[in-house]
Amino acid sequence: QVQLVESGGGLVQPGGSLRLSCVVSGFILEYYTIGWFRQAPGKEREGVSYISNLRTDYADSVKGRFTISRDNAKKTVYLQMNSLKPEDTAVYYCARGYGSSRSLNKNDYRYWGQGTQVTVSS
Repeated sequence: QVQLVESGGGLVQPGGSLRLSCVVSGFILEYYTIGWFRQAPGKEREGVSYISNLRTDYADSVKGRFTISRDNAKKTVYLQMNSLKPEDTAVYYCARGYGSSRSLNKNDYRYWGQGTQVTVSS
């Protein structure tokens, strides 16, 4: 069955970096859009970035700081997060789209991982 498993979260100081990983199984990675989302306490889940074929996009709040990439052989999608800020603190989720459409709307994603906590604090 379709599974997505995130890892790589943790506690980091402002200005620091983390790399999140999303290992997928049960489908062919390159056929689907994979998105990264985050949800802070009391806030809506928001789209951070997606990768679809060779196309990527980012939320304005993370442009220039976050980079999404994919390793098809390892069935893994990465989110490199640099220059982290306290407002980046959230649970981060990866998700698989219904197909290869390009979207940061959570309603366009069907399968979700369990999430990994990222905390940016001094």
